[in-house]
Amino acid sequence: MLLRYYGDPVLRTRAEKIAEITPDIVKLAQDMIETMIAHNGVGLAAPQVGKLLRIYIFRDEWQDEQGEYHLGEPQVAINPELSSPSRESVEMVEGCLSLPGVRASVSRPRKIHVRYQNLEGTWIDADFEGLLARVNMHENDHLNGVLYIDRTDPRDRQKVEEQLRRMKIP
Repeated sequence: MLLRYYGDPVLRTRAEKIAEITPDIVKLAQDMIETMIAHNGVGLAAPQVGKLLRIYIFRDEWQDEQGEYHLGEPQVAINPELSSPSRESVEMVEGCLSLPGVRASVSRPRKIHVRYQNLEGTWIDADFEGLLARVNMHENDHLNGVLYIDRTDPRDRQKVEEQLRRMKIP
């Protein structure tokens, strides 16, 4: 699947709820998983591949005792609903497959509750913290037409403005 990049209007458009999980939705999810893996991502939302649907893919990443990084199995979130963010926030540098090479610090809640459907249509209730919380919030933002750079401190945003101007689609 082709990724959409900064400046593409689809990235600033709110995605629509998925009414039914059809074979086309399952195929979309499988294609999104392949795309995310091919780009070494930990998350990918449908608008990033030009589909205005409320679905995203996410996976965990961790470092073992030897310092090697590992990626978890991809999970699919359909029609996610985020709630109960923790009061405690954590600042961390984020990147995005739709803004290649751009990194900026973003403060997000350390924990979040996510209710979503899996590919079988079953509703899942999960509490995520750390990176998984951050990835879910980042990808959910994509479903609402929000990019992580919108959540950066104005000084940090200013630092990446030149990169963004060069990247923007005319």
